[in-house]
Amino acid sequence: MKKYCYSLTILTFAAALFTACQEMEDRPLEKVTDSYLWDPNDPTGTNASFFLNSIYADLPTGYNRIGSNLLCAASDDAVPSADNTAIALFTNGGYNANANDDNSWASNYESIRKCNLFVQNIDRINLRSDIAQQGIYWRAENRFLRAMFYYELIKRYGGVPLLGDRVLTINDDLKLPRNSYDECVNYIVSECDAITPDLRPDPLGTANAGEYGRITKMAALTLKAKTLLYAASPLNNPSNDQSKWIKAKNALAEAIRYGEQGGFALEPSFTNVFLARQNKEIILAYQRQVTFDVETNNAPVGYVGGNTTSNGRTSPTQELVDAFTTIKGLPISVDVKSGSNLTGYDSNLPYANRDPRLSYTVFYNGAQWLGRGVETFTGGLDRPGGSRTQTKTGYYMSKFMGNFAGTTSYANQTHNFPIFRYADVMLMFAEAKNEVDGPGSGTDSVYNFIRAIRARAGIALGSAPNTYGVADGLNTAQMRELIRNERRVEMAFEEQRFWDIRRWKIAETVYNRPLHGMRITRSGNNLTYQVEELGTPFRFIAPRMYRYAIPFSEISKNPNLTQNQGYQ
Repeated sequence: MKKYCYSLTILTFAAALFTACQEMEDRPLEKVTDSYLWDPNDPTGTNASFFLNSIYADLPTGYNRIGSNLLCAASDDAVPSADNTAIALFTNGGYNANANDDNSWASNYESIRKCNLFVQNIDRINLRSDIAQQGIYWRAENRFLRAMFYYELIKRYGGVPLLGDRVLTINDDLKLPRNSYDECVNYIVSECDAITPDLRPDPLGTANAGEYGRITKMAALTLKAKTLLYAASPLNNPSNDQSKWIKAKNALAEAIRYGEQGGFALEPSFTNVFLARQNKEIILAYQRQVTFDVETNNAPVGYVGGNTTSNGRTSPTQELVDAFTTIKGLPISVDVKSGSNLTGYDSNLPYANRDPRLSYTVFYNGAQWLGRGVETFTGGLDRPGGSRTQTKTGYYMSKFMGNFAGTTSYANQTHNFPIFRYADVMLMFAEAKNEVDGPGSGTDSVYNFIRAIRARAGIALGSAPNTYGVADGLNTAQMRELIRNERRVEMAFEEQRFWDIRRWKIAETVYNRPLHGMRITRSGNNLTYQVEELGTPFRFIAPRMYRYAIPFSEISKNPNLTQNQGYQ
């Protein structure tokens, strides 16, 4: 951590800060000093607020962030369409202490240092009495961000050194040992508990639309609950200590109670969750400018010319597609079209009568886009063969994309990356409650939460005992598998699956087996569908790969920093 010197931190954030905030360009960047940022004669705290905004910019960004690929292309939900990409280190067992394109150790500690600079210096500013409340919000937001960066660290590395409010200098003892995973969890939880009363209440409302994207009480409750859920999960709770599950369940119940009061709910339209900057499901999102980069990065490759040219970087797997149920909420292996069952799964029409979320998540052959049907049959416009990068599976990702099915070109669209959303809170509560109480019954039963999510998705109501395809009388193990599958389809491509299969400690099974795609051949007007094996593209070495390696650069200069199991 030696390189995080004070002056470097100031100059690092200053360039981005001044680019975005033209009104502050009243002096050369090299003249930016701590006395300028924490100016006692700045009664509105303008300079300090821009510093805080620069810390917000360090939140997880999501889209195509690892060698132009989504992190989910390193799970069983997708593979990268191109060969020899940076994300291959995650699929071939290659990430280690010297090579990891998701190495967030340095970036998160740099962000934590910025948070601590804010903590130490914000009281130097004499805010006007009429905006004193704003200062309270800023302090709480900053502490949330610091807790969030620790959450991102322990998700990857396990226990890490906790710095508290300290801003280390070259003269300090930098040989800090790691705190335990549980100590880090307790720190994050205690920070969330401490700041929740001081954060902005929910909902922010239209009168405060300019504050949308700021940390609110619901965000803190969600971070606390998610941290506790991870702590209760098999990777971090090998003895299945029920007290950890109870803590997670209670924290999630608190988030749901507050969320209902604060106006959070499932957005009626699934696509609106990702396309509307402000909606009642998003708890926290990375605020991005309007763009169409998600489309150009990931849409099918056969659309070329002008601003429709797309690179098709993400190839969803057949495993993900098969996880989507039929319209009746039943697995495709169970609800098969035959006789009078006209709405079951038909292998000759594999995308008909399916969970509507499938078409919102994946481009399959015949899906409408930019005024024509997608062609992923062999030799089709979107799977032409040859050396061009194209789908390896017969599918492309469609989630997060704008409503361009009937247009002829892209237009700027909101693409804020969802960090926390209410459907995730509901699914996490169902998971924790199932582990503590079983599926249960009554108003807060696990069934109600799963059925509510399926109802929003457009699954047919059906009739008891199979309402929305969820049968009454499931035991804990059966409900656990149903919840896991529901997380997979609901949260696809939101950087959930990659971490879920690790915290559930099933990655060694999920990865080390063949993945599949769909090969479609056309003869005249007839299409033939054949599932084909992609080989075993993912190699997962347990137990080593359940954690990232701490970077060698950190280990080499700090003998008290122990490496994770299995790494040199």
